Amino acid sequence: MTTEETLKLIALNDKHIELGAKMVPFAGYSMPLQYSALTEEHKTVRKGVGVFDVSHMGEFFLKGPNALALIQKVTSNDASKLVDGQAQYSCLPNDQGGIVDDLLVYRIADESYMLVVNASNIEKDWNWIAKHNDLDVEMTNESDDYSLFAVQGPLAVKALQKLTDVDLSAIKYYHFQIGEMANIANVIISATGYTGAGGFELYVKNEDAAALFDAVMEAGQAEGILPIGLGARDTLRLEMGFALYGNDINDTTSPLEAGLGWITKFSKEFTNSAALLAQKEAGVTKKLVGFEMIDRGIPRKGYTILDIDGNEIGEVTSGGQSPSLEKGIGMGYVQKAFSKKETEILIQIRKKQVKAVIVRPPFIKQ
Repeated sequence: MTTEETLKLIALNDKHIELGAKMVPFAGYSMPLQYSALTEEHKTVRKGVGVFDVSHMGEFFLKGPNALALIQKVTSNDASKLVDGQAQYSCLPNDQGGIVDDLLVYRIADESYMLVVNASNIEKDWNWIAKHNDLDVEMTNESDDYSLFAVQGPLAVKALQKLTDVDLSAIKYYHFQIGEMANIANVIISATGYTGAGGFELYVKNEDAAALFDAVMEAGQAEGILPIGLGARDTLRLEMGFALYGNDINDTTSPLEAGLGWITKFSKEFTNSAALLAQKEAGVTKKLVGFEMIDRGIPRKGYTILDIDGNEIGEVTSGGQSPSLEKGIGMGYVQKAFSKKETEILIQIRKKQVKAVIVRPPFIKQ
């Protein structure tokens, strides 16, 4: 277990403590879990605007004539489709049928890319990509140099537009611009996020992080901006049915089982693509599904999923109370025969078997 002494600190650690954040160990970092009530933070992002400090995420830069070829080799999605200023969701398949990590691939220029990876997997991902780099691609791990603020919610454009001449409403979903914000040059302004509420992710060098964070908080005052912790980040992503690495996807889950066939492109060869194509043709035996509780109860990771007769058919991978729906929701793997929408199931919550129904995420329709 990571001790307090060995936890890494994000650049604005002291600021979050000043703002009253409850700090917790997460992926080897000390991170803000919440500042106020989780439900209040959640609803602030759904209806207004909030800012998450997610500076624990990893940033790798790949450069050179073979940068794209290396990305094509190690990722499942087709990065050749990207144009400058576009990002793509993808995953790094391992050679056993599972997933090393899920990530974002940013095309900065013809021979210049940024990969954004999960904090808990920075070293693992770096080693995995480096192991496959027999193409002389220049790789730099700048994870410790960058801060990342996710300014999320329907009022994010209104709040942030006060700080930049870049036309934020013109940046399409999964596109980005590198421009000036709050008088800070070279901020990567990306129309991405993990909440389904709209908004931007802002990549900035650590030395400018405090100035940008303060400017964002001040600019968003009229819109009721609040700092938001990892607790609400989890409930927001769960309502959208977004997979969380370590819960819903991991080294043993196939992208096809996880419903990530849409980022698994067999128009090219990549790590383990032949085996995954064979799995696609044969059909998967288990599937990641979403479910809503019919009866009262809060599903949690690790709870057993049963069929209506009480036979074990799977396991919950993510679950909790949805602040928007005011009921329990979750995701989990079930045998394929039970994966159809509207199939009734049971969740074993301590000693009770509680009724739920399979639904297709997102759980909330924006």
